[in-house]
Amino acid sequence: MKTLLKLISFLSLALTLLPSLLVMKEIISPELSKNIMLIGTITWFVSASFWMNKSEKEEAEG
Repeated sequence: MKTLLKLISFLSLALTLLPSLLVMKEIISPELSKNIMLIGTITWFVSASFWMNKSEKEEAEG
């Protein structure tokens, strides 16, 4: 489960970084970039909060 959450977190982090490069290359519009980055940001905060800064003991307890 933790591995899946990490994968989702890093994919959402990519959603916050890649759109700016695509706008710079004029592949997508700035408005679309803002929407993609917002989705990536929300997904990052939701998914990362479940696995970051938790000790092994806390993870074992649930």
